Amino acid sequence: MIDWNDAFLNSTYINGAAEYLDRWTKSAAKFRTSHLDAALNQSYGPKPRNRYDLFRTTHAKGTVIFVHGGYWHQLDKSYWSHLATGPLAHGWNVAFPEYTLAPNARISEITTEIAAVVTKMASGPIRLIGHSAGGHLVSRMNCTDITLAADIQKTVSISGIHDLRPLISTDMNHTLKLDKIEALSESPAFATAKPKTSITFWVGASERPEFLRQNRMICENWSRAGVKATDHYAPNDHHFSIIEPLSDPNSSLTKELLK
Repeated sequence: MIDWNDAFLNSTYINGAAEYLDRWTKSAAKFRTSHLDAALNQSYGPKPRNRYDLFRTTHAKGTVIFVHGGYWHQLDKSYWSHLATGPLAHGWNVAFPEYTLAPNARISEITTEIAAVVTKMASGPIRLIGHSAGGHLVSRMNCTDITLAADIQKTVSISGIHDLRPLISTDMNHTLKLDKIEALSESPAFATAKPKTSITFWVGASERPEFLRQNRMICENWSRAGVKATDHYAPNDHHFSIIEPLSDPNSSLTKELLK
């Protein structure tokens, strides 16, 4: 029998895991103070957490939208602001939305909220990037059952959860409240991708085996269906370190998103 709680448990297997959130919080707060051209707490919908922070650059090529993780029931936009550094250096605005957290919203409702913020940003080219639960949500934006008035040029799904069915057997499902129908319908790995999708499934080579399995599975499924999908396994990176290179304009992750 597989212990599904353990399969999705990241922090126990990462040395100094607790230090990451503290470091991100401080780096993000410092970035917000130093970046003057920002529009904070902008609304994209009627609910309290339907808001985003937008960091702007002059003569922007388009907008990068970063969707945060936290297993759909934790965290908010305030942890990640410093990750805008990489895309901003290449002439892209960067938006950080947050969304209603479970159990106050089902995952299908969160998907709808992310579609709303992507549509809100649709005045120019869009690049999507998301981590963990956010990796799931940006992948969902490329599925045929999601209607968007937006030009999504490229998506990078980092350590995404693409097969939600195992989550039914975890303790966190007391919060997520997934049933078999929603777990399947919200699993990008088994959905039909839009024909023009261009997506990279990016994961740390040192992540939990379940994240490696899911990364490989969705890439293979979507590639066989004719979608432009590639997968990448970043050497030595784990579930937390994997997103940090986005703050570096010259990192391979930043370059992959913007190429």
